[in-house]
Order: sequence, then structure tokens, then C-alpha cells
Amino acid sequence: MLDFKIRSIKAIEVLDSRGRPTLKTVVKTGSGEGYFIVPAGASKGSNEALELRDGGKRYGGLGVLKAVFNVNAIISKMIIGEDSREQEKIDKIMIEADSTENKSRLGANSILSVSGAVARAAANTAGLALYRYLGGSGSWIMPVPLMNVINGGLHAGNELGIQEFMIAPIRFDSFKEALTAAVETYMTLKDVIKGIYGKNAVNIGDEGGFAPPMRNTRDALLVLSESIKKAGYSDKIFILLDCAATNFYDKERNKYLLDGLEMEPGDLLEYYSELVDEYNIVSIEDPFHEEDFESFAELTKRLGNRIQIVGDDIFVTNVRRIEMGIRKRAANAVLIKPNQVGTITETLEAIRIATRAGYSVVISHRSGETEDSFISDLSVAVRAGQIKAGAPCRGERVSKYNRLLEIEDELPDSRYYGERFFRQASL
Repeated sequence: MLDFKIRSIKAIEVLDSRGRPTLKTVVKTGSGEGYFIVPAGASKGSNEALELRDGGKRYGGLGVLKAVFNVNAIISKMIIGEDSREQEKIDKIMIEADSTENKSRLGANSILSVSGAVARAAANTAGLALYRYLGGSGSWIMPVPLMNVINGGLHAGNELGIQEFMIAPIRFDSFKEALTAAVETYMTLKDVIKGIYGKNAVNIGDEGGFAPPMRNTRDALLVLSESIKKAGYSDKIFILLDCAATNFYDKERNKYLLDGLEMEPGDLLEYYSELVDEYNIVSIEDPFHEEDFESFAELTKRLGNRIQIVGDDIFVTNVRRIEMGIRKRAANAVLIKPNQVGTITETLEAIRIATRAGYSVVISHRSGETEDSFISDLSVAVRAGQIKAGAPCRGERVSKYNRLLEIEDELPDSRYYGERFFRQASL
């Protein structure tokens, strides 16, 4: 008989893709085990759950030994003996023990490491792939990979204000075909950048995208458009932006400082409209700062029937903020990052709320990633249809794509519905 009771919980300090400490927690049941490695962001919404760090001199204050202690000495005592299938109950125990709104007592990283490991342990004990355990039965959808191929903002050392210039391989019949085309475009982009800016310009940023010495948004869009055309996918691969506008917003003057210009919110809205008219842009993420629901709503009203307007920093995978956005009609899609909220239960609830309101869902990595491919399984489990995992470069990004290739191979009847999730691409 399978034994789903949790028998042991053990956390250790490991490193993420930037060489910064994070937690890996292993949960063992009587008949199986699971792990989870917590990622970390560079560009963070101020309303995210708290990532507990040690402070002091060690690792420049970024150590997570306090978080490790909280798992091994506090959380484990509350959870050992519980049934690993009772995800909601276990997450509730940790949330109530923390008793703060942003999980600042035990740390969202501590709590998530256990929450994710419990889900994997239960799946492993049941003899199921994680996506099957979380997603149940029914038809399966493979996600469109949204690849950050030119890095700017806090993800690079160049002068680009917009943080991510992405590509989405939309008009394909399978994830494997879409991934192939996207990788070929990434390779072509490298050659195009090298030809214009020199060989030193193909150094990569935090998420595996190139970080050339560009200053202007249109410079990046022109190079990206040319690369897509040169690779032979002009009518199949489209462009997406993650502006991360909070990072170029001047709060005191209520102005945005982008491309050498000072813009009022209305001016920035017009600027985005011009870019959408000029380029094959199908999605814009975080176009305004994280509290500007009104400008999000205005842009959604203006362009929402043509493109995807994604909320990340404004929503931070938080049900209360997502519900506020729904009421104000701000955005029409939500980015989902489990470590923004701290438990798998709350992550799944945020997805349910957004989906019920007709919002598209994008499962996302963080800039400080790990080799853990949990989000790949999650994207398939919830039929999200979209995943952000970075460029097809660096092991912590490629691990997500390789896992999706494995899943698609296991699911010969799965579908790839790229055009369903993007409005302009279907015109």
C-alpha cells in the first residue's frame, strides 16, 4: 500500500543561476519523495511575498540559512505526519504559522520550498508525473514559449529601458516545431547583432538573451524584426515586450523616463500604440508602474482587442490584486510566479480567479532561476497555454524547455494552440 504520510523534510542552501544562495527542500513520504528549489527575481513588485535573507557579510547578506533553519526546525515539526495529498491543508498550516500578510516571519522562500516539494512528493508517491498529478484528466495543451532574447532594464548592463524583448512562435502545430523555429531565430539574432555591433555585443543577460549596447527601443525592435524575417518566420513568430515600467518611472514627477524622453502616462500610452502599429507586437507586459491600475485599464481599452496586456508587478500572483484588476478592467492577462505569493495552493487559486474572469495566464520563471523545472509541469497542468522561461540558452532556462519536450513526447494527443492566445496574430 502506498504511504503518502510525510516522514521527513530537509532543506539545504544551494545556488541559483546568478550564484546567489537559495533553498532546496526535499520532502519524503513513506513511499516516495519530492524536491523544490526556490528561484529569485531581480525586478520585483513591491507587493510580493517576502524572500527571507540573512543579512550580514556572508554572501553579501544574501545567505538563506535563516530560511533553511525555519524549514528544518519550525515548519518540519508542523508538517511531518501530514498526508502529502492534502496540499491545501499543509499550505494553510504554514500560512497560519507565519501569520503575516507577506510571509515575512518564516519567509516566502521557506514556505514555498516546502509547498512545492510536498506537491512533487505526493505525485512521486502516486507514481504520476507532476503535471498529471496537478492537472487531473482531460485534454492537454502545450504552452507557447515566450523567449526573452534581448535583455534590457535590470536584466542587462546596456541602456535599454524596456526590460525584455521576447519572441513567441505562434503559428505552429506542436511545441517541438515551435521550439525549433524559436531556437533558429535566436541563432539568427546572434549573427545579426554581431554583424551590426561586433562580437562583444552577443554577451548574454540574466535570462540568456543578448545584451547589446543598444539605447533605443526601436533599435531592438528593428534588429529583432530583421532576425525573424531572416530566419524565415515573419508570419509565424511574433514580438512581445516586458516593459517593467516601474523601473523607469519617476514617482515624484509622475513621468516615465524612456528612450531619452520624459513622458506623461498618456504620452507613454500613445508611444506603445505607435510601436504596436509599426511592429508585429502581440503582447505588452507591465506597461505602467505597479500601482497605476487606471493607465493599465486605459491601455487595455485602447489595445486589448488587438494584443495581450499582461500584469506582473501590478498583480504579483496575489488574488486580492488580481480581483482589483478584474474590477477595474486593467489588463487581460496575468503573469503567474509561485514565489511571488509563496504556496502552490495560492498560486492555483490565482490562476483560477484569472481564468474565470477571462484573463489569459502566463506561467513564468524568475531572472534568478534554478535547474528545477516545476513551472513546465505547472504550465501543462493548468492548461495555461503560455510559459516564460527565458532564452534557449543557459541550463536553468533550457531545463524548462527540455522538460516540455519530454511532456509532449508523453502526450501524443496534446495540442498546441498558439493563435488562440494572441489576438493580432489571428487577424
